[in-house]
Amino acid sequence: MPHLGSTVHLRALAVAALRPRPDRASRRATAAERVVIVSASIGAGHDGAARELERRLTAAGVTVDRYDLLDLLPARLGRAVRDGYHRMLVRAPWIYQRVYTSTERAGGGGPLARALLRTAEHRLRAALPADTGAVVSTYPGASRVLGRLRLTGRLDVPVFTYLTDFSVHPLWVAEGVDVHLAAHAVPAAQARALGARDVRVGGPVADPRFRPADPGQRRAARDRFGLPADAPLALLVAGSWGVGPVRQVALELRDCGAAVPVVVCGRNDALVRQLRADGIEHAYGWVDDMPGLMHAADVLVQNAGGLTSLEAFAAGLPVASYRCIPGHGLTNAAALDEAGVAAWIRDPAELKDVLGDLIDGPRGLLQREAGHALFAVTGAGPADEIARACRAPGPLPAPLPLRLPPARHRPTPHPTAPAAPASGVKSASGAAPALAAESASGAVPALGAESASGAALALGAESGAGVGPVAGVAPVPGVASAPGLPPAPHEPRQATARGPRPPAPSLRRSAVRRLAASAAVACVLWAGAVGTAVATTGSGPGVIHAIGHTLDLDDDAHPGGPHQEEHHS
Repeated sequence: MPHLGSTVHLRALAVAALRPRPDRASRRATAAERVVIVSASIGAGHDGAARELERRLTAAGVTVDRYDLLDLLPARLGRAVRDGYHRMLVRAPWIYQRVYTSTERAGGGGPLARALLRTAEHRLRAALPADTGAVVSTYPGASRVLGRLRLTGRLDVPVFTYLTDFSVHPLWVAEGVDVHLAAHAVPAAQARALGARDVRVGGPVADPRFRPADPGQRRAARDRFGLPADAPLALLVAGSWGVGPVRQVALELRDCGAAVPVVVCGRNDALVRQLRADGIEHAYGWVDDMPGLMHAADVLVQNAGGLTSLEAFAAGLPVASYRCIPGHGLTNAAALDEAGVAAWIRDPAELKDVLGDLIDGPRGLLQREAGHALFAVTGAGPADEIARACRAPGPLPAPLPLRLPPARHRPTPHPTAPAAPASGVKSASGAAPALAAESASGAVPALGAESASGAALALGAESGAGVGPVAGVAPVPGVASAPGLPPAPHEPRQATARGPRPPAPSLRRSAVRRLAASAAVACVLWAGAVGTAVATTGSGPGVIHAIGHTLDLDDDAHPGGPHQEEHHS
């Protein structure tokens, strides 16, 4: 796992310093009152952050449109990407770790990721309303698409990337994005080390229902869920898909005696049945009242470090990372530990002592204070920055002053710290080599990086940087036609979000190219699905079943499957 000063970050800094810096596309000449948010229904974290940003912007009087990037991919490729990523995490997590590490070392996705994302450019550009004032991404693939649209002069409004997690994978930092919004100084430092120019710390976003509970609310929550009135409770979460060694952790929690395990399995109903058969009494599937369940608990145990961790901080619940999933689960655990807001338990022998200290000891008090401080900032939050940029014509406004409460400690990254020691627990105030890579709350490296096999994305580097105008697509009036060229004079705002339509022959050429790219990506996804099925299924009939399930395109929704609704887990 790279740390600040490692070869990965030194290489990223060198590339960022030596890469020609294109001039930003010119801004529209009039103010606007509409923001478009682009997320992805991979897990629940990206959509959860998008929903909360939408709520805050709407409360500020801004009109908000939301799009799912997976819906903008042609030929239902988005569903294949989501299902392939889900199966990889469940059946072959070692493949996901290799994909994550390889794209981290390469500084971004490979040719397949770039080809897949470019199939969404035309649809996303056409979907933007003419009065759009700013576009926000809560998913790294969306940031790549929007950054390329910005660089090639097809988008003249500012693009924001909201970093949903505490660790930042190189795929999050896309050339062309105007501002990266971070929840804490740790992810902000990682984004800057990877080449992001304008990074602003505005604190996390979480549903206002997540707030500290008083003793009366705690008793009421326990009664509502049928939980023990006085026993310490450890809330175990594993994302909306219920992935990772959840059964093992639940049994370890029960056997160590530190707390009674309360397990939320998301949409994994099979896991709920297995846990109850194992004697875990309090096992739940999808839970809508997560604020109430957090009010009832004494500590949160998680394995991915996404949105649920931020919600626990807002609810005043100490957080422990334990037996994390590969990729972003490990890097998020390191970053949260470096920030001093969550304990990273690496040795099972330390589980009981650390949980006891978090529930009743001084460590729990320190972490509650650190987590609460994330939401106690004064000044401009992420939604405030976005709304201000949307309403301000001309140059992007400078960041508003943001006053953070004084920190109890200032962790110092250890330049030679190992990626994952065999034992021990990082203390809340200890330094951690967390300036590494990330994905989001259920986060994933990038669209295309989660294909069924994932191996093809180990090649290649950052996509979209410094690319000239796309043939057959006319530039937007008032926007430079290519990076480094002077902008054209401003024209009326009405036509700038979409731009004039290209001539018919160019449209035909663009359509042929998009069709060819879609066909190529579909073939690779098919091959990846077959490879993963063969690698993870023990019999011929099992292979046929796995392939048939992946390519069941007539069914719009899989009951209990990975597709996410507007809920929380």
